[in-house]
Amino acid sequence: MVLRRGIALAIALLLLFEIQTCLSQLQINRGSFPKGFVFGTASSAFQYEGAVKEDGRGPSVWDTYSHTFGRILDLSNADVAVDQYHRFENDIQLMKDMGMDAYRFSISWTRIYPNGAGEINQAGIDYYNKLINALLAKGIQPYVTLYHWDLPQALEDKYNGWLSPDIINDFATFSETCFQKFGDRVKHWITFNEPHTFSIQGYDVGLQAPGRCSILLHLFCKAGNSATEPYIVAHNVLRSHATVADIYRKRYKNAQDGSLGIAFDVIWYEPETNTKEDIEAAQRAQDFQLGWFLDPLMFGDYPSSMRSRVGSRLPKFSQIESSLLKGSLDFVGINHYTTFYARNNATNLVGTLLNDAIADSGTIILPFNRTKAIGERANSIWLYFVPEGMKNLMNYIKHKYGNPVVIITENGMDDPNSPFISIEKALKDEKRIRYYKGYLSSLLASIKEDGCNVKGYFAWSLLDNWEWGAGFTSRFGLYFVDYKDNLKRYPKQSVQWFKNFLNSTE
Repeated sequence: MVLRRGIALAIALLLLFEIQTCLSQLQINRGSFPKGFVFGTASSAFQYEGAVKEDGRGPSVWDTYSHTFGRILDLSNADVAVDQYHRFENDIQLMKDMGMDAYRFSISWTRIYPNGAGEINQAGIDYYNKLINALLAKGIQPYVTLYHWDLPQALEDKYNGWLSPDIINDFATFSETCFQKFGDRVKHWITFNEPHTFSIQGYDVGLQAPGRCSILLHLFCKAGNSATEPYIVAHNVLRSHATVADIYRKRYKNAQDGSLGIAFDVIWYEPETNTKEDIEAAQRAQDFQLGWFLDPLMFGDYPSSMRSRVGSRLPKFSQIESSLLKGSLDFVGINHYTTFYARNNATNLVGTLLNDAIADSGTIILPFNRTKAIGERANSIWLYFVPEGMKNLMNYIKHKYGNPVVIITENGMDDPNSPFISIEKALKDEKRIRYYKGYLSSLLASIKEDGCNVKGYFAWSLLDNWEWGAGFTSRFGLYFVDYKDNLKRYPKQSVQWFKNFLNSTE
């Protein structure tokens, strides 16, 4: 009898714990998060603005790439995108209506310097002044990304862009111009968006601008070296950030009372098995993703696993560069969407054949193991729902890097843009609500249970938009954009969910 009562009590306690956990997730809202925690949505100039030939804007590498046949899945381009250049006031009102605190957007380099350098284009300055002022008038704080992949085509033509150290001075001049013109109102700067992504996708596999690679003996790309160029690009990006951070801290930070960081793309990696080989492989995969960029910024050099495996192909920092890099972040931006399995790549036959940077980590990273997918899939072939990955990643950053200030600069999921799905049906995005609820709950647990130093969260994205190589085939927005009817915006069910979430503080 005593034993049965003990078992019954244990079961009851377990059920109570499960109920409380479910209730806490159902009731999660703004009030669940620490006071002052920032909520916003994120975007980029090239994906949103359109107006690519208006008011003196010059061409970027993405203009060139998107107009190259076969590069974009649906053969579209971003000449109009979602036309935020002309509709920003209405879009800001949508953010206000939801209760958002902030808006992360990027400044198009070629709107400020049409040729990447030289004479300033005043019309570009005027546009971003209007955008920033309109945000502040609605009580929405601007978080500004200086580089979201839209390198001026003129600099690519002149000296191969990020492959040349000449880019450092030109990027510093552009950045300082932005500090001078907008820094009195912009308090949060992000120098680069996802440097890992554009280093690999643009210079290793050639699937993003400027489309360089050497895989398959240049059958896919006209030029490039997949074994060396990603490392050169990343090195120049880091040196550029260090230069800009030094300028900002010496000339603007105190007077403008601002902060500066980078937004890193980070997939969380789970070892496929509990073997020593797979556990080490998961760590290497992270070294070659987040560590590639964050280690130099925190410790002054690349991870030791990269030094040993890449060898002489990995550039070296001078002592002065290392000192400038170390501690040059006020916050760590994290773009996190999903989790993959990682396993040791014992043979590496494909990597040896392709001779590219991806193979250097000696890992195989996939969103499924030998028997099943890691979670429910969104539209994108790489995006699976694994909410606990958010908590694991926040704890990893806390323990490895000394619990720095973190801002989730992107998080979200996509639905397909199908001609067979009616607008009415597309607005019923329960799947997106489930995604956000899961990931925000996991993020909250990392803060409250583990003490992770996270200060903000930005959903990707306010609107359906032009998704790089996927074109208009992918819908990440909280608002549905009708591409067939004057780009009208319609709120999905997730908009109402965020309204309830942001306007409840109990």
